[in-house]
Amino acid sequence: MNKKFFKVAAFYAFTDLLNLPTLQKTFANFLKKEDIKGTVLLAHEGINGTVAGANDGVDRFREFLKLNNLYEPQNFKTSSCAEDPFPRLKVKLKDEIVSIGNELAAPATIVGEYVQPEDWNNLISRDDVLVLDTRNTYEHSIGTFEKSIQPETTNFREFPNWLEELESSGVDKNDKVAMFCTGGIRCEKASSLMKAKGFKNIYHLQGGILNYMEKVDEEDSLWKGECFVFDDRVALNHNLEVGSYDMCHGCRMPITEADKLEEEYERGVSCPNCFNKKTPEQKKRYADRQKQVDLAKLRNEKHIGANFQSSKK
Repeated sequence: MNKKFFKVAAFYAFTDLLNLPTLQKTFANFLKKEDIKGTVLLAHEGINGTVAGANDGVDRFREFLKLNNLYEPQNFKTSSCAEDPFPRLKVKLKDEIVSIGNELAAPATIVGEYVQPEDWNNLISRDDVLVLDTRNTYEHSIGTFEKSIQPETTNFREFPNWLEELESSGVDKNDKVAMFCTGGIRCEKASSLMKAKGFKNIYHLQGGILNYMEKVDEEDSLWKGECFVFDDRVALNHNLEVGSYDMCHGCRMPITEADKLEEEYERGVSCPNCFNKKTPEQKKRYADRQKQVDLAKLRNEKHIGANFQSSKK
């Protein structure tokens, strides 16, 4: 008997959208019909999402996006996994498809210069280029590009404040900055904000780390570590296969096998990152949730509480 594999598609497009409630229903109906799960965000600025389903169903979804003028091949990346990474389907209407909280960021109007994965190594190897990781600290901690810096942000909405501090430091706005993120959407929006604020030489990796891993051979790669993803796979290696990290369901941070050997680790409850930050009430609630997850597994069911989902890319 052939083992079932799921195709996972991460995608986005910055484009003006109207009639969002109608579009929401159209997406939900199509995805339900194809038995595709995951999260899709719709806003007036465009679409962003990660979904998973059968190979043919995801291929039909790609055609669906094309018919609705929402498909950009460089921003539609696929991978596969043995288990469905999402427990349910969510199609949400949002103010932004990736939240930065600053109206100056408008990628449909102004954006930095796209860099193809095949050209990325040459750019970030230059001494006069600052390599900027626009992801969060915990993502950066398990893998990043050589020479990159991360602005100590734990949420993308903190990026504008960091940028204000950078401007106040007297930075030369002619300096070259090459930025990257998981799928390209955050660095595209961050590049838009920097361009709007007068930075002249802003570059960003088109399609993000996932596109780089697909297009650049591992032996030629400047990527070190694994790439965090916002679903049950937790992280991917350079072959876009499920990596070595697990996730603490208490704080949603990536954890290693070594972390699991620490006294602070309790499956489904806490890890060394969050043990001292959780109240006894929270720990009890998480323990009760884990018990329900285990019982559901014994019944060969999937408990929604077992999964980690986020709208960010």
